[in-house]
Amino acid sequence: MPVSTPLLDTVASPDDLRKLNKSQLKQLADELRAETIDAASVTGGHFGAGLGVVELTVALHYVFNTPEDRLIWDVSHQAYPHKILTSRRDGIRSIRQKDGLYGFTKRAESDFDPFGAAHSSTSISAGLGMAVARDLKDGDNHVISVIGDGAMSAGMAYEAMNNAGALDSRLIVVLNDNGMSIAPGIGALTNYLSWLISSRPFLSLRDTAKQLASKFPERLRTAAARADEYARGMVFGGTLFEELGFYYVGPVDGHNIDLLVPILQNVRDAETVGPILLHIVTEKGAGHPFAEPNKEKYHAVAKFDPETGTQQKSKPNAPSYTKVFAQSLIKQAETDDRIVAITAAMPSGTGLDLFEERFPKRFFDVGIAEQHAVTFAGGLATEGLRPFAAIYSTFLQRAYDQIVHDIALQNLPVRFAIDRAGLVGADGPTHAGSYDVAYLGCLPNFTVMAAADEAELVHMVATAVEMDDGPCAFRYPRGEGHGIELPEVGVPLEIGKGRIIEEGTKVALLSFGARLHECQAAAQELRTHGLSSTVADARFAKPLDEDLIRRLAREHEVLITIEEGAIGGFGSYVLNFLAREDMLDRGARIRTMTLPDRFVNHGAPEEQYRDAALHADAIVAEVFKALDRNHKVVDIKAKA
Repeated sequence: MPVSTPLLDTVASPDDLRKLNKSQLKQLADELRAETIDAASVTGGHFGAGLGVVELTVALHYVFNTPEDRLIWDVSHQAYPHKILTSRRDGIRSIRQKDGLYGFTKRAESDFDPFGAAHSSTSISAGLGMAVARDLKDGDNHVISVIGDGAMSAGMAYEAMNNAGALDSRLIVVLNDNGMSIAPGIGALTNYLSWLISSRPFLSLRDTAKQLASKFPERLRTAAARADEYARGMVFGGTLFEELGFYYVGPVDGHNIDLLVPILQNVRDAETVGPILLHIVTEKGAGHPFAEPNKEKYHAVAKFDPETGTQQKSKPNAPSYTKVFAQSLIKQAETDDRIVAITAAMPSGTGLDLFEERFPKRFFDVGIAEQHAVTFAGGLATEGLRPFAAIYSTFLQRAYDQIVHDIALQNLPVRFAIDRAGLVGADGPTHAGSYDVAYLGCLPNFTVMAAADEAELVHMVATAVEMDDGPCAFRYPRGEGHGIELPEVGVPLEIGKGRIIEEGTKVALLSFGARLHECQAAAQELRTHGLSSTVADARFAKPLDEDLIRRLAREHEVLITIEEGAIGGFGSYVLNFLAREDMLDRGARIRTMTLPDRFVNHGAPEEQYRDAALHADAIVAEVFKALDRNHKVVDIKAKA
């Protein structure tokens, strides 16, 4: 049954919101929360973070003149309420679906999204850039960056704050503290003091005191500054932010909209300070309908019944690659106490929460700090441990300098378990694992593997354990495996050796990664057209199985490489090898199939791979094209 939202129904945009009486805002926030819950019940997706900022979202759009005032959401997985209020309510039940709203902020989607995001800790840097641009253009609009306390664990946030303090541009940072317990408990006195220090009289008085102190001798001037800092730090806990050059206000109850609005108005109207940090305290998942407790405060959910809170999770047909990786690593760690595991704020996402339960002292969650995670793993490796850094492909991009300088250059045996390789579905291009083969394969000393199925992943974990002579990486996709029987214990693979899956004579399909089953389906279709096909699994992009590639190129009329990655990866390495071997101008016709040179929009994984032309039908079509034969692309799965 649709939720009742009579007041929200009158708000099509923030302009309508700002026409409301302040006394109506609590009702609006309650209806916005109900609408967010109802919409998420239809689509699933990110959930808890948005519920935690409902009152803040209403207050920000009420106080500030968005979109002229720039409102930037860090990560932006909390932006569902923001999208509902900014003329996108009609599409909110299409969020994360093909051709629907994106699950994060996106510049091309709305003027109310001044900066796109999905990775963390970018909002302050972007906001500062906008603020400086405004100053250079003699503008007078406000810039507000909303960042969660988890995102404050990344060094980029502090780099930006340090720069902002030095530039002294007018920037407002809202720190949404929903779990790190930065502040003491919120009480009436603390809330009143937060209002007081954000008010114009207090700011004017403090500025006057500073001007008077500037007339003092240096010794007295220093003493006065220290007294001010000590008093504010003792009462409000904002000394760190003050040291970075921010005027600190808080902590404030982020669910008390009657309090939030006047404090935001004070912050908006302050004229005598540069950057301001407003520290609010909220509860992630506030108002959720679920009965069972959840340690991640319902960060992301499946579709659910909004009345009962029952999530409609389908029963998996096979274990996920993530779980297979975690269980394989645990099995190896039971007999090797040198194995340690590192993640960057994604223990459940990488499966390492299971490792933590079994080996709590050998598990390290370093927070949203991929750069530190990589170099930390390097330090562990120097002392003879066997570190596994489990990081999503898209997040590993954030630590590329550390991979090059701290790991590859020093040839340290860090093992990179790269989850979410390839296209990832509803999270879209910001989370797709498109580039790791290209950016790792070009580095000296690296070994790069890709699992074609879950059984291969078990063997690659075992292979990585034994690789003490340099860094290695093995990649695997998001989602379920193929239901293949898993070995009890993985067996280390021969480095740089692939395998033949099916033998044929005319066409060779050389797969790197989890498109192997699509290659097998394509080979079956090709046989119906009289084209005998070999299917091979490369296993390694570096080092290449040169003997296998020579044989495939020499013995077949067409050789096609298939990978779930961008140009510059496995196919490029094969082409480079064949060029060096002088095999491009004679023998097989060589083609490479990669992700297209564009960002693939969100949708179901199957829809994305069809869009990217990396499904079985497209492989068949590529073979016919290479043979200069006409072929009508058919839906092989539908035909079957």
